[in-house]
Amino acid sequence: MTFDLTIPSQLLAALTPDLILMAGATLLMVLTALRPEGSASQRAIGKLSIAVLVATASAVVAMIMAGNNVGPGVIAVDRFRWTADLIFIAAAIGTVLLSMEYGDKERIPQAEVHVLVLFATAGMMTLAAARDLMIVFLGIEIMSIAVYVLAGLNRRSAKAAEGALKYFLLGAFATGFLLYGIALTYGATGSTNLSVIGRVIVQHQLQSQSMLLIGVGLLLVGFGFKVAAVPFHMWAPDVYEGAPTPTTAFMASAVKAAAFAVFLRIWLEAFPQMDRAWILPVWWLAAITMLVGNVVALAQRNIKRLLAYSSVVHTGYLLVAIAAGTRLGSAAFLFYLVAYTLATFGAFAVVATVGSAGERNQDLVDYEGLWSVRPGLAIAMGVFMLALMGFPLFGGIGFFAKLYLLQAALGSPHNLLPLSVILVLTSVIAAGYYLNVVRVMFMKPRAEGAAEVGPMGSQLATWTRGSTPMAPNQTAVQATNK
Repeated sequence: MTFDLTIPSQLLAALTPDLILMAGATLLMVLTALRPEGSASQRAIGKLSIAVLVATASAVVAMIMAGNNVGPGVIAVDRFRWTADLIFIAAAIGTVLLSMEYGDKERIPQAEVHVLVLFATAGMMTLAAARDLMIVFLGIEIMSIAVYVLAGLNRRSAKAAEGALKYFLLGAFATGFLLYGIALTYGATGSTNLSVIGRVIVQHQLQSQSMLLIGVGLLLVGFGFKVAAVPFHMWAPDVYEGAPTPTTAFMASAVKAAAFAVFLRIWLEAFPQMDRAWILPVWWLAAITMLVGNVVALAQRNIKRLLAYSSVVHTGYLLVAIAAGTRLGSAAFLFYLVAYTLATFGAFAVVATVGSAGERNQDLVDYEGLWSVRPGLAIAMGVFMLALMGFPLFGGIGFFAKLYLLQAALGSPHNLLPLSVILVLTSVIAAGYYLNVVRVMFMKPRAEGAAEVGPMGSQLATWTRGSTPMAPNQTAVQATNK
């Protein structure tokens, strides 16, 4: 079936998964406001949130099975959109599951965290569907506002407050670049629709028009902030370290995937004839991001900051797929997103489990000898590290994802051989910090007096009895108030 988006009923039908998620999130928001705060309420809303996400995923799968398509319009109905949606939904389900346990451990009883994850996911799905720059802006704002709140939800943590403030200020700054870029693009082409922009550029030979070139440059800067590409990455380490670990996992996987999905669609649908204007900047962004991210990651001793710089590095790898500018590059991009999302989310899930109340146990020294006390966690973390590194055995999915990325780069008409060489060399550098985590867990003895690593929910029983010791940040806040 081909949807005619000029008919309201068919436009709503094409947005069925998005509407299911939005309606479910709105109902749960009302329900959350009516229920008292507490662990039981938080878990109940979490389970209902998972049910909403499963229903949304079912609608997406039904769309895929129906083989629906769409003519020209403001949204896309294609396999790229549906695949991206399934990535977002999978990450959201994982985030809700982690948050249910994490909320008990950190004494964060607010059930709003699950509703915010749903709204953020709805914004991501809007981005994946967008074929109009105004829809892009709408999706970014829906996603970003929810994630700003998620980053600072632990109000007892000074780091969380600092990270959320930085994320909000720099996010608003990046949105300003995007809006100026959208305005100049509209001024040059007379449209915000991606397909119309591409057609007008060809018809009127606007490839060298100064207003359009500035607009493209501002869009590139805005998206550079959103995906944490060097030199626009300065917010990522502090925000990733300060935010609650489930939120960090969500940001590093789903939020980045959503920003990249719309980034790729805009570049390939609206500006395919302007490759001379954007290929070279993307080339340099990819190269600098891969080099700087890897070098700085080698010096990190905090596991969340290490994974933050790892996320920056993978931004560079994904920019290679965008620079390829081909259908093979789009396929490699999606496959790499799946592999990256699974490995990154899994690594942060282990961090959330190893960490104790108050976001402690985040230094590499706390992972020494993890094999001797929690072999399952050590094996899982080792597999995720090898997958992120692209090791061909245990991390096979990461290896094939990087292989397809290289094939797309080498087959590109834009001569990406030097960039491919940089990708391979920086992957070798990355082994230095990924394998170091494996070495620490399996080859270092457990230090005497090291904190015991238990299941995430083990603190719940003592908390409900009122005997849980306060986290250091909570004690510090109370001391300050006195």
